[in-house]
Amino acid sequence: MRVLLIKTSSLGDVVHTLPALTDAARAIPSIQFDWVVEEGFAEIPAWHPAVAQVIPVAIRRWRKHLWQTFKNGEWKRFKQRLGETQYDLVIDAQGLLKSAWLTRYVNAPIAGLDRDSAREPLASRFYDHAYAVPREQHALERTRQLFAQALGYTLPAGVGDYGLNRAQLADPAPQPYLLFLHGTTWPSKHWPEADWRALAEQMNALGWAVRLPWGNEAEKARAERIAAGIENAAVLPKLNLAGVAKVIAGASACVAVDTGLGHLAAALDVPSISLYGPTLPGRVGAYGRGQVHLCATGPNAGSGDRHKPCFDGLDAERVAAQLQALLLAEDVV
Repeated sequence: MRVLLIKTSSLGDVVHTLPALTDAARAIPSIQFDWVVEEGFAEIPAWHPAVAQVIPVAIRRWRKHLWQTFKNGEWKRFKQRLGETQYDLVIDAQGLLKSAWLTRYVNAPIAGLDRDSAREPLASRFYDHAYAVPREQHALERTRQLFAQALGYTLPAGVGDYGLNRAQLADPAPQPYLLFLHGTTWPSKHWPEADWRALAEQMNALGWAVRLPWGNEAEKARAERIAAGIENAAVLPKLNLAGVAKVIAGASACVAVDTGLGHLAAALDVPSISLYGPTLPGRVGAYGRGQVHLCATGPNAGSGDRHKPCFDGLDAERVAAQLQALLLAEDVV
């Protein structure tokens, strides 16, 4: 059975789709997926054994340069690629108009969420089979339920399996290390730099090496300030997504703000502390074994505001205590 999956973005949403593929592959051993995904995340689907082909799409870039996209033939080539394979089913796991529109170029039955379940109800008009999936649950579990209904198997009980091989991705490290995933998009999601610094000092005093990745110049500068003068704290070189995944897979544990890389750490089964200020972990938190969610307690905590500081009650002392407990529980001390 050949299925075209459309789940284009974001990083966390792409990661949250992986356990549904594992469920499907176990229920239907012959199934293969081709996955349409934003070009910036195209490395991730290829790590799953049920994915036969990754089809990059560049909606974010194309929107900014529509005329150039049509003129240089990029859009035409993308549509042709969708039509090259005969699919038994298309699953739109995104539930947005932009993802539903892509299904128009495939000659196969289309499955997706019904109007009461999709993020954008109009998307359901594109589907031949629309399924109800309750909203009041984790996004990962919603995707697992959609796949089970669309492909006709019973949803397995228990925690979803991302299907990734951590040992295969990780590179050997000269010493155990903790990874601090400090970069994120919203200003309000940033844990105070002084707390990152204090946490690095505390864990270094306990004998731990600390590694800090970065994705842009502002993140690099922050990482350098956090690591400055701390023995065994180091700023990593510029890495692509596959490179960051290798570093995550090799870590003894991670501390992360609410960011896509935190979800990737969970997918790779790396014990992690996730820090939540303006957002709540209930429906979109890091999902998996060894995942600890710490939430702020200030007046703006959980408000969803993109700009107001809201990490009251979540300082370095609290995080350090939880991190040490996690390391003991996971027997990596």
